[in-house]
Amino acid sequence: MDRLTRRRPPWRRCAAALALVVGALSGCGDDQAEPASSPSPAGEGTPGNFRGRIYERNLVFTTLSGDSAFLVPWLMSAETLPGSVHRRARGLLARGGSWDAFFDESFETPPTRTPWRILPHGALRLLVGEGDAVESLVYAEAQRQLEVELTGGPLIEWTGPRGQTFRVVEGAIHLQDQRVAGLVLDMARVHEADVHAQGDWAFLTSGDSLQVVLESPDAEPPGTPAGYRAWARLDFRDLQWPAVTVDWAEVTAFQPARQDIPTSWTVASSGNDLTGVLQVQSAHIQPGPGEGPLLPVDALFLVAGTLRLEGRTYPVRGLFRHTRP
Repeated sequence: MDRLTRRRPPWRRCAAALALVVGALSGCGDDQAEPASSPSPAGEGTPGNFRGRIYERNLVFTTLSGDSAFLVPWLMSAETLPGSVHRRARGLLARGGSWDAFFDESFETPPTRTPWRILPHGALRLLVGEGDAVESLVYAEAQRQLEVELTGGPLIEWTGPRGQTFRVVEGAIHLQDQRVAGLVLDMARVHEADVHAQGDWAFLTSGDSLQVVLESPDAEPPGTPAGYRAWARLDFRDLQWPAVTVDWAEVTAFQPARQDIPTSWTVASSGNDLTGVLQVQSAHIQPGPGEGPLLPVDALFLVAGTLRLEGRTYPVRGLFRHTRP
């Protein structure tokens, strides 16, 4: 596993190519990514009182121009187990109506007091800066290279009531010889392992004027009143809605899991000062393992629609993450 470290001035790709060859360390930090409410794992190895936790870390790149619409979600999780940490890392590229799941690997690591930290593995490399802050995620295998770069500090940062953290930062994607600027959502959550699924979430943008995060802390049924929270950065201002209802407007059957999945949603805050409609443009859906009549669902949707706030309507697009146990 490779860990790459750099200092200012800003990194140059030729230097990074050399570092990718010569850098070889077994782990990576990123103290800034620690979930605000993450409890100490001390004592988790004792069988009598062990309570596993799942640490979720997602970085989602989106372009701001409709002429070059890329979505690159990196989805990572770490589950603490007696004597080990089970990790999974996934990288996907959505472009137009197609999805390319270019990386999906699970692996075990020894117990650690910082299980939330991202670790490189296989073709996934990390570039880290001062303070062990992640600056780039690099997928490099054979002749293919894809990089998501975080180019600056947070434009805005939110913390949820359970310690969830959401940061929006400027970023860029490097795909072969192409570089496209955009934004990156860096989010972190933690929950007990016996809770089968976290709630759904979405990252939506309207150019560079509006960025919105929707999140349900729990896997509540669709339409649960005030089941979501919402945060927005509008023209450099911070807006928040603690009670938002997100309902399924249309559904379709996903036969591999024998469950219905949404194809559109309605959004309404408790005072109706935030409303909107979202529609699925394309999807990457996986059924999970199980023996029951209903199997788990893990879905990533490229969505588009409109949000209305402060008397104005904004066209938005982005990623909607949907899971069901």
